[in-house]
Amino acid sequence: MATDDIPDAAARRLALALVENCLRNSKLEDLHAGTTPGTAVGDFSDVKVVTPFGDIPWNQLSRITDEEMKALMIEVVNKVYTFIIHMEDLVSLRDSARWKRPEHDAALLQIALQRATERNGEEAGERP
Repeated sequence: MATDDIPDAAARRLALALVENCLRNSKLEDLHAGTTPGTAVGDFSDVKVVTPFGDIPWNQLSRITDEEMKALMIEVVNKVYTFIIHMEDLVSLRDSARWKRPEHDAALLQIALQRATERNGEEAGERP
């Protein structure tokens, strides 16, 4: 898909609505709920979780189990699929209207540009 297929303002609106509907309002909210530890130094290197098997530094702690991650990804995929199928009725902004303006993700953009270059090279090579 060329970058000018969807106007930038529409793409930003679509991104906000998709994330709000399909990610923000998901099991991620349950994982986000609870008490967040404080840190005196700012980077959480002074925080640890005490377990019967030893202390775990906060920065090395997995805060989501494999089962939670699997359930989250299944839910998000199902929500994204439903969103795409019913996009016309779901592209409305609620809380996300107040979020930071979306920007390109540098790593994902690099992949997209590389794939577009490869695709265009293949298409050019196929021509007589």
